[in-house]
Amino acid sequence: MPCGALLGLCTVLAACAGAWHPAHPAVSVLLIGPVLACARLGVRATLGTAAWALALAVAVGVVRRADAGPQLVVEYLVLLVGCLAAVRIARVSAARSTRLRQLGAVAQATQAALLRPVDARFGDIDVHTRHHCAVASATVGGDVYAVADTPYGLRVFIGDVRGHGLDAVCVNAAVADGFRDLAYVTADLTELAGRLDARIAPALGPEDFVTAVFAEFAPGEVRLVNCGHPPPLRMGARPKFLDPVTCSLPLGLGCAPAQSRYWLQSGDRLLLYTDGLVEARDGQGREFPLFERAHKALSQALPWEALDELYAQVTAHTGGPLRDDMAMVLCESGVAGTPPGPGRPVTVKHRTADAS
Repeated sequence: MPCGALLGLCTVLAACAGAWHPAHPAVSVLLIGPVLACARLGVRATLGTAAWALALAVAVGVVRRADAGPQLVVEYLVLLVGCLAAVRIARVSAARSTRLRQLGAVAQATQAALLRPVDARFGDIDVHTRHHCAVASATVGGDVYAVADTPYGLRVFIGDVRGHGLDAVCVNAAVADGFRDLAYVTADLTELAGRLDARIAPALGPEDFVTAVFAEFAPGEVRLVNCGHPPPLRMGARPKFLDPVTCSLPLGLGCAPAQSRYWLQSGDRLLLYTDGLVEARDGQGREFPLFERAHKALSQALPWEALDELYAQVTAHTGGPLRDDMAMVLCESGVAGTPPGPGRPVTVKHRTADAS
């Protein structure tokens, strides 16, 4: 409600309080204006409405001077105390809103630092990442990914922390830092998942958990540990969702990690993603058909163009901005010694097989 409308409402109420006799409303009815301003507008609007209500109350008192008495004095006191309370509440609410905006900005900056874009070649594997925030969201999402070029081979992690906001950012930081620390000193991928689970436990609340996929690249294959996360999609001669042989609960819920191994031939692409991709819905509530749409998108010549095309298809499916965050990591198996392709500079570089 605009401030002018509230001033007009106060004026009407004051006219009723001054004109109707003997059953006129109490002067304290003017408190409606400041209360509405406090609930819907800022401090300045509340101050202005309160001052206008008090001025009108004085005018009503002049009109009703013959009725002046203890009852009118009580009405003035109620109005005055109510106006002061409304201004106080408006100030507290404004301070809280400012604080929340500041905390949100800090959280977004922290998440941006955690989710630094990766466009780099590690041995014979090209890695490219994307993270898209939900435009309509006022909070920070729980998507997280990390890349580590270790003595055991290139390792990639992608996860989704339950929840949003500052708590999710804190867990994100614990997960990303824990993965980068442990990936260089833990030889076995399942042991890496188990140790990360134990490491982040103190940062998780009673109902918190993290779905995750750990990928380790070796010549001709990729090893995966999936802890309750959507399965990666391998695009090549035979496109396939790489479902885990043994299912595991997410991190934080007593995960029992098991490793699966899959062929990865030269030119194959492996897409790791969060559920914001597959759970994007159109106007009729249908989820994004990743398997059907991925062939066109991921067949783009350059990996970063493939990710851009896939995101364009998702937003075309939803008909507008996404309602959830979405992270994607695209890994392409190439030939060692060949350049990663023209058109995009390398920006960041961080330091079992089926028959199908």
